[in-house]
Amino acid sequence: MRQIAAHCGKAYAGRVVTTDAADAAFASKPLMMHVAACGSDRVHIPFHVGEDRSRTWVLTRTATGIRLKHDHRHRDGTSDVLTMYGGDTATPGTAERQDFPVDAESIALFKANDAAVSVTNIWAMEVTPIRFAYELRRANRHFRVEFDLTTPVAPPPMPWGWTD
Repeated sequence: MRQIAAHCGKAYAGRVVTTDAADAAFASKPLMMHVAACGSDRVHIPFHVGEDRSRTWVLTRTATGIRLKHDHRHRDGTSDVLTMYGGDTATPGTAERQDFPVDAESIALFKANDAAVSVTNIWAMEVTPIRFAYELRRANRHFRVEFDLTTPVAPPPMPWGWTD
């Protein structure tokens, strides 16, 4: 978390680097991440897809590692039915990469909301001196977006549900 928290307040442009057909909608829009809020145990990283400001990655330090949750909001700021899903690191990972297998709470949420395809999700984040990457993997699905950490951009508006 220290590596990404070092970028607090900064925003970066990104691009989809995978080629799954399901990625076309993201790949055709400007992508931006903003390391918007950083504390000693929590970092909020809004992920903007074009004008869509509905997504924020929330990283929280736990007693045994790091937790990743996905905060999804509607334009009016209310929570989406599929929100705060994610998982905890199951292994120490490396200084550059952490994997987050789906947790039991998220599996129950996915099953209850016709999203059972997501019950085997494994998310990952990588931070190097030049790149931040977010990844989703499951059977027949691989999504990865990479952001250039060498060139900050103007921070975007805050995500939906945050105070601008």
